[in-house]
Amino acid sequence: MRRWLLFIVVCLFSVGADAAQGLLRRGVPKYDFISDTLNKIITPGSTDRRDAFFKKLDSVVLCHEGMINILHIGGSHVQADIYSNEIRRNLDSINDVSQPGRGLIFPYTVAKTNNPSNYKISYQGEWTTTKNVMRKDRKAVLGLTGMAVTTSDSLAELTVCLNGKNRTSRWTCNKLSLMGYADSLAMVEPFVRLTDSCLYAARYDSVLSVYTFEFDRLVDTFTIVFDQMDVVPHEFTITGILPEKSAPGVIYSSIGVNGATVPSYLSCENFDRDLSLIRPDMVIYAIGINDALVKNFSEEKFIHRYDSLIAKVESVAPDCYHVFVTNNDSYKRVRANRRTHYEVNKNGLKARDAFYKLAEKHNGSVWDLFEIMGGLGSMKLWEKEGMAAKDKVHFTHKGYVLIGDLFYNALISAYLEENNKD
Repeated sequence: MRRWLLFIVVCLFSVGADAAQGLLRRGVPKYDFISDTLNKIITPGSTDRRDAFFKKLDSVVLCHEGMINILHIGGSHVQADIYSNEIRRNLDSINDVSQPGRGLIFPYTVAKTNNPSNYKISYQGEWTTTKNVMRKDRKAVLGLTGMAVTTSDSLAELTVCLNGKNRTSRWTCNKLSLMGYADSLAMVEPFVRLTDSCLYAARYDSVLSVYTFEFDRLVDTFTIVFDQMDVVPHEFTITGILPEKSAPGVIYSSIGVNGATVPSYLSCENFDRDLSLIRPDMVIYAIGINDALVKNFSEEKFIHRYDSLIAKVESVAPDCYHVFVTNNDSYKRVRANRRTHYEVNKNGLKARDAFYKLAEKHNGSVWDLFEIMGGLGSMKLWEKEGMAAKDKVHFTHKGYVLIGDLFYNALISAYLEENNKD
């Protein structure tokens, strides 16, 4: 019997014995080809990291104390922030007493690419974009988000509404960390303007290259503006925006770049430096669908590259809990005899095996989306039910929401199962 169990018993007396059981997402649609019995978080090796994470979750769930940071990283599946936001929304039920920060965001709209619908970005001025999927001609140095937007326009500004069109949501902040840099610190400086036109200056950390703004109240909307102090305008680059407030709960950050592979994130020079602003307790790795869309997929190279990425994470968060999401089943578009057809991508099986090896090697866990969704060729079944896109790689909104609910239930079920053992 662990010593911390006494602490939990005291908390349960206060909040009720059914508090944890009520966390599961109810009413998730059922399909014959989706396996409920396989919807589990599997830990093939040591459970030490998982158990340590669940201890932290106990404090939040049962006693409404402490703060947990989760980072979800991937490609286009995550940039859309539909299934990751569904996980975030479900985890928000844990934050029923207080509301922590929204988590890391990026102004995708400014980069002229798809922005998550759950927060709104508007902007003025001319901007240029750098992405980690660019093989050459990169304009900016990249960090954790894998993207950057740069401007030297004296009229440039960027407005963020944390709640998008849903202004009834609870996301607010009284602190803001702006990740980025100026080509000349003395010649261009960012300020934040609130809706009442109040301007706030930043405290700059040259080591982390972050501008910190603190407000005298909670806000859900703010505008970033720039003071050009020279006749010749100077460039300012934004690589991420972290709205914060001090409150117990689960903070869920998700980052994705359309088309990104593991090497894409390895090429981000300031990945680990930016990661230190979050210091995740858990990282959900969902990079791999693009790595496997090649003719000759090397499981060995894939694992080696992931090893390098995990080393970056552990340099900042050495006790982090690693959770690997296997690639979904997918098809490759093939052209032969002047005709185009789709063939099932058997690399999904190889990538699946690689994720299990990574989980065992790094004392992490696997959520086997490939098998849960029905295995090889199942993407056509999802497409028939209106849950997969015609490209047979991506999902529809309906499909992504279901995936988010399935992952959340698998995680919470593993947590409840572990607590029941005690």
